[in-house]
Amino acid sequence: MARTVHVAITGAAGQIGYSLLPRLASGAVFGPDTRVSLNLLEITPALSALDGVVMELDDCAFPLLDDIVATDKPDVAFDGVNWALLVGAKPRSKGMERGDLIRENGPIFVGQGKALAKAADDVRVLVVGNPANTNCLIAMTHAARAGVPGERFAAMMRLDQNRAMAQLASKAGVEVGAVTNMAIWGNHSATQYPDAENARINQKPCADVIGHVSWLQKEFIQVVQQRGAAVIEARGQSSAASAANAAIDHVISMETATTGDDWFSAGVLSDGSYGIDAGLIFSFPLRSDGKGGRSIVEGLELSDFAKVKIDATTSELKEEKAVVADLL
Repeated sequence: MARTVHVAITGAAGQIGYSLLPRLASGAVFGPDTRVSLNLLEITPALSALDGVVMELDDCAFPLLDDIVATDKPDVAFDGVNWALLVGAKPRSKGMERGDLIRENGPIFVGQGKALAKAADDVRVLVVGNPANTNCLIAMTHAARAGVPGERFAAMMRLDQNRAMAQLASKAGVEVGAVTNMAIWGNHSATQYPDAENARINQKPCADVIGHVSWLQKEFIQVVQQRGAAVIEARGQSSAASAANAAIDHVISMETATTGDDWFSAGVLSDGSYGIDAGLIFSFPLRSDGKGGRSIVEGLELSDFAKVKIDATTSELKEEKAVVADLL
């Protein structure tokens, strides 16, 4: 075997972890010639449930699964890992205010950011637990003080990208694979901007294929922005299988060089591109070099309509940053 990838997953006994772990262990993410070692982190009261998850992973008899460490200690979970998937967070419940979620989950990411000092030199971090952008900012800030570069961090926006692609494919009556260049700008929240203006369907401008600009500027955006709340309303719980799938897609996109002129979306540390305040974790269209590096796609045209939407999501991220100022 060419290599072993060490992966930490927080909240590993939760619903997202339950969907995520078998795919990581099976070779579906890093390929058939890469072994996988899993470090699973849970809060102490959930260790018994985590034991059950470990039993199931054992019972799957995955040939590529090297070993499993189950722990309630972040320092142990992040020791030597190449990837850290920060899933564990209190999920948003029906009727819960976003500000309450920010304050409840923020402190978790202070400790985890500090503990990431134990990770491997090439560690890449994906924050899944909501509010993902601001939690990512908190973890990144504390990890940076221990020497982990900010560009190693990303907040998951791939779920929003996947949702947007599915909606466009359905409207156009095409397979989802025909949809490319789907950018999500801003925050993983109801202010995010799914950019149909730069999207393509079978390499043609999205609006030319669908032909309903009013739908693209209203219903499409609203559906994507509110999809998480709609899932909670219908299911009684937040997205799990689709979130796990999106995390897998993000890791694969980072591990594989982006081809052609396509891109993927993730929340990363703004460097001032497109006039976004430096220091925010903001979703941009990205390309990967397949070696852990990524770059923001530059030069995309943004209409006045798009700029208004992007300004709104930027303002929300600045407000969230102010809410957690004491945690930074």
